Amino acid sequence: MTDDSLRSVTVERTSTGHFVATNVRGGTIAFGTGAAEDAEFTPVELLLAALGGCTAVDVDVATSRHAEPTAFTVAVQGTKVDDDLGNRLTDLAVTFHVTFPDGEGAERARAILPRAVKTSHDRLCTVSRTVETGTPVAATVADD
Repeated sequence: MTDDSLRSVTVERTSTGHFVATNVRGGTIAFGTGAAEDAEFTPVELLLAALGGCTAVDVDVATSRHAEPTAFTVAVQGTKVDDDLGNRLTDLAVTFHVTFPDGEGAERARAILPRAVKTSHDRLCTVSRTVETGTPVAATVADD
């Protein structure tokens, strides 16, 4: 593995049930437990956003070179279950709602949209590919 293939974030507790993730470029995102009074995303919502966002980036790059969309929304949902396998999401679904204006470039963008979604899902989107292949997660405590 080369240094440019490693991806990482650091998660820091800011108060009870509240955290901030920081990437190597200095970007941050706050999240928490999902208490009713808090608007912060939960970790599960961040996972859903990552699924939709990863594929959205791929699809946007492929289609917007032909035409700028007039609307581009990705709805992502899943059902939280607690069964013999523990807490997890099932029935994950990523649904694209994309429209393009009239014109030749827009016709091409509309034509390639289904293929772009399929290619992202089947090959390009690191997030959905990781979820679908079932990559193990190692959780350890550092000796600090």
